[in-house]
Amino acid sequence: MSVSASIRRKELGDFLMSLRQQREPAAFGFAAGLRRRTAGLRREEVAQLCDISPTWYTWIEQGRDISVSADALDRLAVALRMDRSQRAYLFELAGRHDPQQPRAEHDVSPGVIEAAVRGFAGPAYVLGRRWDVLAWNDAAARLFGPWLAADAAPNLLDFVFLDQAARTLVVDWEVRARRLAAEFRADTRAGVDDAGLIEQVAQLSQSSPEFAEYWRRHDVLERQGGERTFAHPDDGLLVYHQLSFKLVDHEALKLVLLTPLDAR
Repeated sequence: MSVSASIRRKELGDFLMSLRQQREPAAFGFAAGLRRRTAGLRREEVAQLCDISPTWYTWIEQGRDISVSADALDRLAVALRMDRSQRAYLFELAGRHDPQQPRAEHDVSPGVIEAAVRGFAGPAYVLGRRWDVLAWNDAAARLFGPWLAADAAPNLLDFVFLDQAARTLVVDWEVRARRLAAEFRADTRAGVDDAGLIEQVAQLSQSSPEFAEYWRRHDVLERQGGERTFAHPDDGLLVYHQLSFKLVDHEALKLVLLTPLDAR
């Protein structure tokens, strides 16, 4: 078994175990009972819910060198009531195509992306595979300050977790930071065995106790839009509606646009 496959199987097992332990037995028709030594569902209960052998499910959690079919993954996703992000993460780790995943039908060129960033009135930027900021406009540079300097090789996670300025700029920093860690895990599911990603996560975990804690939770969320509030040192309270686009022909890139709203 290759090192890459071993890493993926371990991540898959850890992910399933984390989800299983987060599920309330009563919500699945099982009595909570006083004899449960750990939180969540038991392995045999998950196996019962998705109609597979308890031994087989245990081997999956243990990262054994076994092949898991798309059908079995589908039943696991349904049994554990995974949302869209969790389901996508599951299939990516297992190296299987999700039969419910729609196929891409359109194309977008990098030139169009860069033009959209430059021409957008509000803050706009493009994230790369590991959330390096590859392009941004003047409005984004004013909002985020010195972090978005051309010679600084800016990275969104480094800013949020390692730059003290982010903790005062980003309103509800802890909530946003926890969500960003979950979004990054979902975004990088295809490269979970990538040496560069492993090193990046290790460095962040060593430098930021908060990131290390959030990463251990194995939460996964798609990067989504919504209201974002900033306490800018010069411009005061700024409220935006964020639109995040995952580009069809460039899935490693994310286009983020911030439309100003009235501050409260």
